[in-house]
Amino acid sequence: MNIENTKAQMRKGILEFCILSVLKEKDAYTSEILETLKEAKLLVVEGTVYPLLTRLKNDGLLSYRWEESTSGPPRKYYGLTDEGKEFLKELNNTWVELSDAVNIITGNSQN
Repeated sequence: MNIENTKAQMRKGILEFCILSVLKEKDAYTSEILETLKEAKLLVVEGTVYPLLTRLKNDGLLSYRWEESTSGPPRKYYGLTDEGKEFLKELNNTWVELSDAVNIITGNSQN
């Protein structure tokens, strides 16, 4: 069994949650989102993030706006819609429940 494949699948499963979480505080463009994920040691390539951002936008969870840049072409800034904020709350609740359950099962519980 390939451990790297399993690890990649685990990361892929939480990427949507992480991207929405990055955008809960402020709007960001793709490079900022990627940098935040990288700083958190969640390494993702642009080719993975762009289609996900498009899908989240098409699902009504994200909106975007174009903003001029002093250092190049205009940038597309993404932000959460009201529906996206509600969706993120639900994902967060699910994450807490799932994380607690996994910690109990694996013996990594803080209790």
